[in-house]
Amino acid sequence: MSGAKNANLGWGQRYIWLRYHELPPHARHDTHIILNLEIPSGLTIQNCRAILNQLVRRHETLRTTYHVDPDGDPYRVVLPPAPCPLIVMTTEKDGTPMPAEVVDQLGRAEFDIAADLPIRTAISTTAGEPRRIVLVLNHLAVDMWTVRELKRELRLNCAALVARRPAAIEPVRHRPSDLIRYEATLDPGPALAYWEKEIETMRADAFADRRRPDGPPETRRATLVSPALLAASRRIAARHRVWPSQVHLAAYTALMAAYTGGPSFDHLTFTGNRETGPYATVLTCMFSPLLMRVDVTDDPSFAELLARVADRFEQARAHSYVPYDKVVELLAKKGARLASEFNFIKQTSRESRARRSRVTWQAPSEDHGADTYVRIDEWKDAVVIALSAASSVMEADTIERFLRAMETAILTYDATPDGLRTSDIAALAGFPPAPPPSQQTDPTTGVRS
Repeated sequence: MSGAKNANLGWGQRYIWLRYHELPPHARHDTHIILNLEIPSGLTIQNCRAILNQLVRRHETLRTTYHVDPDGDPYRVVLPPAPCPLIVMTTEKDGTPMPAEVVDQLGRAEFDIAADLPIRTAISTTAGEPRRIVLVLNHLAVDMWTVRELKRELRLNCAALVARRPAAIEPVRHRPSDLIRYEATLDPGPALAYWEKEIETMRADAFADRRRPDGPPETRRATLVSPALLAASRRIAARHRVWPSQVHLAAYTALMAAYTGGPSFDHLTFTGNRETGPYATVLTCMFSPLLMRVDVTDDPSFAELLARVADRFEQARAHSYVPYDKVVELLAKKGARLASEFNFIKQTSRESRARRSRVTWQAPSEDHGADTYVRIDEWKDAVVIALSAASSVMEADTIERFLRAMETAILTYDATPDGLRTSDIAALAGFPPAPPPSQQTDPTTGVRS
């Protein structure tokens, strides 16, 4: 294509690339990021088109497609600026699909990453006037920092058009291509040495005592919406001077260690890489998975567990800036599998309007990805905890026990901070006992021992 440019993937895109191809097509929407903004009165649909076209023209990451060369290596193609496709919806009952239905379809449809722009846009109108703008973004193109910047830019442009004045937006100083050239000059060796040492101490299969070969290979997913958790986790975080995400991570660690019977629980969590370096303001996906392991052998108090989680997170983050596919190679060399992922996402534009906690279930899907995946979303009025688990490692009732126990542990510690230990958190879940040794399974062969 004339004007197109080829480039390697950035280090922060390597995990998403692998994750995207690990998931079956119908599940890839879990990696999409949806942005929903109110449009100020006084703008026309044509104004909105102009704003979106400018957004795509300014930011290379929004006009990039992703491909595989003959050797199986991924690469990017940066396309020249072009008009951004836009869907116009109406809230009026005129026989066309309602906005909620259109947005749901846009959010769930798979991106053809080799052909589609990593952005889908739609505008909701009432009586012909634009009311809301929705962006569905492919995670290969953006991280949450990038999303906040895009949101800020959209608001500045809208306000400027309404006021009939130029928008005070800073010029683009660096592009993803600049970042990738810089990363090519870095030596990931010291950080990879840290990960190699961590991986050497991992259990080959954290779910070895729970894994069952029988039954269909499907993944079950349940979601807990808890309004009470929002304030409670923030109070605990402020008390201990940690992030709210680490409050949830501590409860998750205690429960997973209890369920798997290990002295610790090895899993992936995530961080950004924007604290240092000359390209911290590049709009692209620039985050890294972290291998986390926190020892709970001595039954620490929740306060001590939280301190350990925060400390281990900082240690891991100090070594996080590496190409993730190199970490995968180290795992393969060890013969280990990462059994679980933990992700925390702040989405204050979303609202549950729930008055009390509730658990909802999604239909089972075919087995994919890690054995378990926990995603914590902090919304405007609630915390939303989603747990996906392979049927081979967790029964449906155990999934619900896990979700309820996470909520109860944090609420209990918020109310009575002096009396909660890791063993108490495990007792809250009341997990069923693991099968006896004769019923355990070798994860590499599927044969009972």
